[in-house]
Amino acid sequence: MILNCIAVDDEPLALGLVCSFIEQTPFLNLAGSFSSGVTALSMIHEQEIDLIFLDIQMPDLTGIQLARILDRQPGSHGPRVIFTTAFNNFALEGYKVDALDYLLKPFDYEEFLIAANKGRAYAELVKPAQQPMIQNNGLEEEYIFLKVEYHLVRVAIKDILYIEGLKDYVKVYLENTDKPILTLTSLKTLEQKLSPKTFMRVHRSYIVSLEKVNSVTKNSLNIGSLSITIGEQYKDAFNTYLSRWM
Repeated sequence: MILNCIAVDDEPLALGLVCSFIEQTPFLNLAGSFSSGVTALSMIHEQEIDLIFLDIQMPDLTGIQLARILDRQPGSHGPRVIFTTAFNNFALEGYKVDALDYLLKPFDYEEFLIAANKGRAYAELVKPAQQPMIQNNGLEEEYIFLKVEYHLVRVAIKDILYIEGLKDYVKVYLENTDKPILTLTSLKTLEQKLSPKTFMRVHRSYIVSLEKVNSVTKNSLNIGSLSITIGEQYKDAFNTYLSRWM
């Protein structure tokens, strides 16, 4: 698998080094290099770019700002970002915009290659997953991929019991495991990825798998031993769903 890459850095020497590293890596294709995030945006919109090696401190548009713009683009399989910076105090910001990795300048080719391999591993996981996975018995099984620290974890949708939203994270609770998966995303983002036929937002802090609901009262539902209150703004939709079975 060949990954289309661009490099963005306002320092010519740093930009040249990243470009040379990309060109000597067999599975990377250098599609372009840019001295500002503003000029890079046009290529990102015109071509399919898999990986961006992105400096953070730049005039006009910083790397963090550019990553935030990309994060808001429609579609869940856009270009991934590997930050290249001389400052280590941006690591948390990089994590919040779902950066794939964080290279601290000066870095050598070995460090670059480790980060590039993360990009290749991500592409190999996600691109085949854009089509339903077929099991040996011919039945389709769908998955979502959750960012856990700097790893992607594949989760079978059929195993999800419910999802709890926290301030900056969500917890995904699964069957046959006591420990939820903690991932830096929002309930809204996951709600868009899940089918409304099988999942429903029933509270500002909860999405539930409708297939896993054991019982329902006037104001709550139960999944196993957990009782989840149905929020006022979600009651009409949930009652409409229930009316089909009553």
